[in-house]
Amino acid sequence: MLAIAVVCFCVLANPSALWAATEPAEISIVSDAVASPGINADTIPSEKLNQFVQACLQVVALIERREGELQAAETDSESVRIQQDIEADAIAIIEKAGLTRQEYLQLLSLANVDPDFGERVATLLQETPS
Repeated sequence: MLAIAVVCFCVLANPSALWAATEPAEISIVSDAVASPGINADTIPSEKLNQFVQACLQVVALIERREGELQAAETDSESVRIQQDIEADAIAIIEKAGLTRQEYLQLLSLANVDPDFGERVATLLQETPS
């Protein structure tokens, strides 16, 4: 499930790295790139956690839908345009779920650096219908 989190992060933090970030070693990107000072996993309301999980699942579905289109891009400019479209769509998904981009990235970072919180998120990702 952490690989899903990496994908969810990469689409927002660095869309061009999206397709390269499928290896477990890439998980460090998340913890290095997004600091989460002041966030305590014990104080995150379940509503926020559910919003995060819903957004993450929808972002993954978006990426899966658009992957072929991105890989079929014939020019760098076409690839960049598609990546920007994916990023904009991902941000819209996150905001529609009730989170800001910053909240989403903070929760994602926390899920990757706090093992207990990461396990909670992974469990919810597995249990939530997409």
